[in-house]
Amino acid sequence: MTPSPLDPPTAEMSWAERATVLAADFAQRAAELDETAQLPIENLRALHEAGFDVAWLPESFGGQGLSWVTFGRVLATIAKACPSTATIWLMHLGAAYGLVHMSDDDNARFFAHELAGGKRFANALSEPTGGNLFLMPLQAARPVDAGFVLDGAKRFVSGCEIADYLLVNALVEDVPAFFGITPDDTLRLVPIWDSVGLRATRSQLITFEGTLLPASRRCTKLTDEPNPIPIGLPFLSIGVAEAALEALREHARGRVIPTTGQPLADMQWVQFAAADAHVRLRAATLLAGHTAWLADQRSPMANPSSLEAKLLSNEVAKDVAALGVKVGGGSGYLKTSPIQRHFRDAQAGALMAYSAEVCQAEIGKAVMGETATAD
Repeated sequence: MTPSPLDPPTAEMSWAERATVLAADFAQRAAELDETAQLPIENLRALHEAGFDVAWLPESFGGQGLSWVTFGRVLATIAKACPSTATIWLMHLGAAYGLVHMSDDDNARFFAHELAGGKRFANALSEPTGGNLFLMPLQAARPVDAGFVLDGAKRFVSGCEIADYLLVNALVEDVPAFFGITPDDTLRLVPIWDSVGLRATRSQLITFEGTLLPASRRCTKLTDEPNPIPIGLPFLSIGVAEAALEALREHARGRVIPTTGQPLADMQWVQFAAADAHVRLRAATLLAGHTAWLADQRSPMANPSSLEAKLLSNEVAKDVAALGVKVGGGSGYLKTSPIQRHFRDAQAGALMAYSAEVCQAEIGKAVMGETATAD
């Protein structure tokens, strides 16, 4: 295959290869984890032991300073094998890297050291009534001597049951503030997670009842360092779409049409539909790769590009997975088929903040604003 300018740098290809080896093992457990909705602890431990948790931290914090283009390739590879693992790992890195980059020097070194030591992090940002406003909390924390106290709730906290630290936000004097906290007995998990897809993420609801947000753990820095989450979300859907297309192809090759004796893959409508799915998936992958490249350049265009990449990859994943169900027919609808699992997982990306509708609204405003200015 001809190298692409959006491929990982040659010096970093070993990380992509290492991810491929781990993913092969993850894929063997994906169906069982989905069925039982168990956290993929073994997979997460393997990623940590292979050095992936700290690899994208700057060298000054004990990392490798790897490119975000490489991150995209690694995350898509993991998501193709087990999207629940990829989702928890992405949120874990997003919380940890956010705390490192937004904290004062002492706390930044502390959180980087804890991450390197295998501690788990999770985002507790999304509020039950906040919709996509996960960076703009509505719940206010009241001041006390040691910091601030929060009463409220956060939802969709992936991996919260094994988290050693939470990245939490709240309004402090009407301004959004972020804290790194250690879970204690003022936090309660509400076991309501029984989702259609990404079942092994176990993204529970957490209630806060007089929880201290220590002033000493408040994030005090503004940073332009890229965060893994907006870069990685498109690659989650791309990995699901790749898995769905592969399952579709394997089914179509192995299914023989009784009346003709030919494989289903030889039917023209299947080939036409597969061609369209392939091209759209390739376009989504290139756009996501371009977004990662912009992040590597510290370009201000990385954020708007991430919305475009997420929107396209979310829709492509849903469409490819739906095509898999169509081609798979009744046998693809059985619980024993990976086709139905990919279909369920594909729905999740468009629901994650920013949702597909919010992405459309923001992109549409920018497009129409440019048009109005041009006129």
